[in-house]
Amino acid sequence: MKTNLLTLIILLMFAGCQPKSSSVDYAVNPYNREVVVDQVLQASSYTYLLVGENKKQFWIAVTRNDAKQGATYFFSEAMEMKNFHSKDLDRTFESILFVGDLSDKPIPAVMQAIEKTPHGEKPVIVKQDVKVEPVEGCITIAEIFANREKYNGQTVKVVGQVSKFNPNIMKRNWVHIQDGTGTDEFFDLTITTQENVTIGDVVLFEGKLALAKDFGSGYFYDLIIEDATAVQLSLL
Repeated sequence: MKTNLLTLIILLMFAGCQPKSSSVDYAVNPYNREVVVDQVLQASSYTYLLVGENKKQFWIAVTRNDAKQGATYFFSEAMEMKNFHSKDLDRTFESILFVGDLSDKPIPAVMQAIEKTPHGEKPVIVKQDVKVEPVEGCITIAEIFANREKYNGQTVKVVGQVSKFNPNIMKRNWVHIQDGTGTDEFFDLTITTQENVTIGDVVLFEGKLALAKDFGSGYFYDLIIEDATAVQLSLL
């Protein structure tokens, strides 16, 4: 599906953007944040980093890695948690960002923008040109949104193509899928799971549907499927 945003990204790719601290040959996500690590705390599942950005310090948490003090990193996606308590560290962070895409290079551009909502800022997912064949026993994304009250609190099965994947944020993976159904407003479904998937996979998910789910700090979902299991059907 062609969009103005996609056209811009393609033009940038041919132009070869030059970020301020590193030269790369792909379009750079305009929502990159650049931080320098001032302190590293390692725990069993996460690495906690005290970072500096524009003379301001704050804490971020990432899946356990070997981040180094003094190193420069980039990220574009984060979820803030207030008064988060780490059992491993026996420490409560007044505010901490759980980052899903920490990198030592600028983050490439993706097909998304940032939308300001009454609940804060969140990515806007671009509708993709996909068509997933129906699977017996599954309901479509269009049907889920059209009959959300009917399915609220119920375990449902849905199949779709993975359009976005953010691993290990708040001890769960965050997946977006599309199946080619739905309206211009309701076409993308958010799912939490312990499964690992890849963008482009066609996956059958089974999980419980919840409405008006508020994770705090501006992360509010009108509709979400939680704790889903997954069966990969094919790779496109």
